[in-house]
Amino acid sequence: MSKLKSLAFALCATLIPVAAAVADTWPSKPIRIIVTFAPGGTSDVLARSIAPDLSKALGQPVLVMNKPGGNSTIATQEVARSAPDGYTIGLFISAHSINPYITKSLPYDSKKDFTPLAMLALMPGILTVNPSVPAKNLQELVALAKAKPGSLAYGTPGGLTSGQLSMQYLVKLAAIDVTEIGYKGGGPALTDLLAGHIQMLINSPTSTIPHVRSGKLRPIATTGATRPEALSDIPTIAESGFPGFELYEWYALFLPAGTPKNIVDRLNTEIMKVMASPAMVKRIADIGAQSSKDTPEQFAKFLEKEDKVWGDLVKQIGIQPQ
Repeated sequence: MSKLKSLAFALCATLIPVAAAVADTWPSKPIRIIVTFAPGGTSDVLARSIAPDLSKALGQPVLVMNKPGGNSTIATQEVARSAPDGYTIGLFISAHSINPYITKSLPYDSKKDFTPLAMLALMPGILTVNPSVPAKNLQELVALAKAKPGSLAYGTPGGLTSGQLSMQYLVKLAAIDVTEIGYKGGGPALTDLLAGHIQMLINSPTSTIPHVRSGKLRPIATTGATRPEALSDIPTIAESGFPGFELYEWYALFLPAGTPKNIVDRLNTEIMKVMASPAMVKRIADIGAQSSKDTPEQFAKFLEKEDKVWGDLVKQIGIQPQ
């Protein structure tokens, strides 16, 4: 054996036990959850909901850090560039599966640079209209749009999010002529919907349900395959004349690629325990979402399916990467 090979062998033999020791003593310092959106949204609420119990389970502080911007790419890039040591977790949404199809050059590889950790919530969008719109269901809404081309406007959260793409896809399937108004987030779009400046919107149930229950907005349909418990009286788009329509916003945790498997498994186990608590089960159900019990491997398979769903949808709508 040459001196060079001997040195390489010795170095590997030294590093392997060190890596194992680091993984065995984890965690020994605070863990941070990087959220891709500003405080107050569903992502932030979920992160801050699980952080205290996860901190107790791991014996270390779990800190939530909000880093919005760039349609979630700024925070995502930071997670990708972080050390794969289990101390940096990213909370991403379904935009993570969408961005590769709408952006020509991302500063990271959405598949190779991350390790799927845990699904937190799978949430359908909810299509609502301002009460001034006479339509009571999706068939009536489509008929109204066809009778008065260009007279109705819908809002989008911007950034080609799942809410925006869901609405664009529905418009294409229904073959209707409506106006799209872009906003910098779901909040401003919802405000204008309530004020009657736009007539319809597909948005997160989290912020929309209270206005539906108060009668300020009329629910038309949801985007998932089945009706969530909290929205059981609202039909799905698939039930309303567009079979096969099934789109979601998901909220999930990721680690940098290369994170040791025992750390990944430990984190997943503890997170799933937190998500299974009665308080979290109720919180997820109340926002019209469903939680998951997937292992990291099962979650990775879900992501493969989601990537194809959004990739195919972007092509059908005809969006060109920018």
